[in-house]
Amino acid sequence: MSLPHAILTALLEKPSSGLELTRRFDRSIGYFWSATHQQIYRELGKLEGDGLIRALPTEQPARGQKKAYEVLPAGREELARWTAVSQDPKPQRDALLLRLRAAAVVGTAGLEADLRRHRELHAGQLETYREIERRDFPPGRDEPEDRLRHLVLRAGIDLETFWTQWLDHALAEFAELSDMPEGQQ
Repeated sequence: MSLPHAILTALLEKPSSGLELTRRFDRSIGYFWSATHQQIYRELGKLEGDGLIRALPTEQPARGQKKAYEVLPAGREELARWTAVSQDPKPQRDALLLRLRAAAVVGTAGLEADLRRHRELHAGQLETYREIERRDFPPGRDEPEDRLRHLVLRAGIDLETFWTQWLDHALAEFAELSDMPEGQQ
């Protein structure tokens, strides 16, 4: 996924200013595609320059007034084209997994505490996703758009569930390793 396509998606859902987009990224899209305030504004300028979005006309132009943007037909076509293109999954790159591999040759000092910290972070994110699910996807909310948005949220829930379970397993392994006599570790 690319930031321009994330912005086009957000603007098709609701025309917004850069500040509103930043807030929406913080509350939803940012859970799976993050962007800074500066990146969003820079990308808005590019998308506008490419003729994919436009600033909505304002009744009275004023200095410092926030511009709201909407997607033009060319932007919708670009998003539809991008959505239809096949993409391969990204290879897994995770520093924690690499650090565990390195610990096999240099020792595990400090790693167990960090595994516990990661476990807490993933458990917190999982609870956040479950709260969003309770709030935004009550039973009976079955419109196609809602079902697809819920599917994205379910991916987050399932990934965080995986990580918390895997970290529980890793911590159990660490407990077993610490119980072993010195030469058998």
